[in-house]
Amino acid sequence: MKQREDHVTTVGELGESGVLARVLAQLSDSDAAIVGPGDDCAVLRTVGDVVVTTDTMIEGPDFRLAWHDGFELGWKLAATNLSDVAAMGARPTALTVALAVPRETPVSLLERIAEGLDAACRALAPGCGVVGGDLGRAPVIVASVTAVGDLEGRAAVLRSGATPGDIVAYAGELGLAGLGLSVLFAEAADGDGLAHSRSLPELWRTHPEAIAAQLAPAPPIPLGVAAAEAGATAMMDVSDSLSIDAGRMAVASDARIAFDAERLRLAFGVQSDVEVPVDAMLYGGEDHGLLATFPAEAILPTGFRVIGEVVSAQAPDERITLDSAPLTARGWDPYTVQYPGAA
Repeated sequence: MKQREDHVTTVGELGESGVLARVLAQLSDSDAAIVGPGDDCAVLRTVGDVVVTTDTMIEGPDFRLAWHDGFELGWKLAATNLSDVAAMGARPTALTVALAVPRETPVSLLERIAEGLDAACRALAPGCGVVGGDLGRAPVIVASVTAVGDLEGRAAVLRSGATPGDIVAYAGELGLAGLGLSVLFAEAADGDGLAHSRSLPELWRTHPEAIAAQLAPAPPIPLGVAAAEAGATAMMDVSDSLSIDAGRMAVASDARIAFDAERLRLAFGVQSDVEVPVDAMLYGGEDHGLLATFPAEAILPTGFRVIGEVVSAQAPDERITLDSAPLTARGWDPYTVQYPGAA
């Protein structure tokens, strides 16, 4: 029997094998893969030690389908994991992706997620690709990505290596993603009963930089290797907020990160013609830029900008300061944050 032209094929109708075939058709190969999707495990070739990271995003607290096209969701899934690999000074080589979805989910949504994953790998980390994963069923969409990176003979850059006298530098967008999330919560029609009416295409037109930074971030992935080769003493991806993640680096290094407000304003006060307040830089999250420390005499890779210095820790509760005043860390914490529409 011929299906109606407006019929949407769901994962429940097509089944695991059929869904997998359509998803895999959207993906490019990884340069590192000797064996890719299809076996029990992928086989990867490496030059040096390997770094591995995993991140999970759940529909509701981490993303909303009313805001994310499947392509953008796939892009963000890749970008957030690629940035963690870059923060170790490694070159991303492969991703594995596990997706659990309700059975009524359109297969086309999974295809779009796969397209976004593939496009982000090709744009942000050429040669990296999806080499395997898993499909499952869940009440809401749950996506878990594992990323692999090759250190290519270099030592990993840890967050624990910052030393008093080092300069503190940052590469990537800073504060824009948090501004984008604020716009979405304040203005977007989200399909969950919140009384906002502006459509997503309209918000893309009126706030393109901030919305893009939130829904489809573009971290400076190649600068992870560049920073390692330039002598970075410590580095990490900034995902929860600059203040939270800098505090983690300071604790791990038993030092204090001293930010300079004027340097922050000069370096990141205007990004893509958007004015970004210092508070947004410090407390917004999800930019996925790279925070790094370097010896004072280091030549910074293009893209890194100095925003402070590392000094000796004077008190356990003063790990981060702004213009010498103690700074309270704020940002994203999945267990304490309150957001509109939360249960």
